[in-house]
Amino acid sequence: MIESTFPILEVADMQRALAFYRDALGGVVVYSYPPDGEGEPVYVSLSTGATSMGIGLTESPLPPGNVMLWFYVDDVDRVTTHLTGHGANVIEGPVDQPWGERTALITDPFGTRLHLAAAISAPPDEE
Repeated sequence: MIESTFPILEVADMQRALAFYRDALGGVVVYSYPPDGEGEPVYVSLSTGATSMGIGLTESPLPPGNVMLWFYVDDVDRVTTHLTGHGANVIEGPVDQPWGERTALITDPFGTRLHLAAAISAPPDEE
């Protein structure tokens, strides 16, 4: 049935979203509509490491929904600090978790929750 899935964030300000997800977080635009040179984009698809996500322009501002994005990063503390300089708000600062990851919870400039995580040790053995 399902071959793949990916999130699409609806935002009221595409340039601000690109400044956060492309420029600050390092996503790579792999598709834009309309194509470059034919007007401001109303939809972009970003490569985000081994996954992808879309960003779609909406006519009216939407309140944040029940979406949370989880990003594995190389350094949770550094990325948290970097993204706060680009409009993110820290909900939970970086902390070591008992399952072997360091995580932080932030929101993007639109209120969407993002968990940042990095492995700090091997995961515990499953019983």
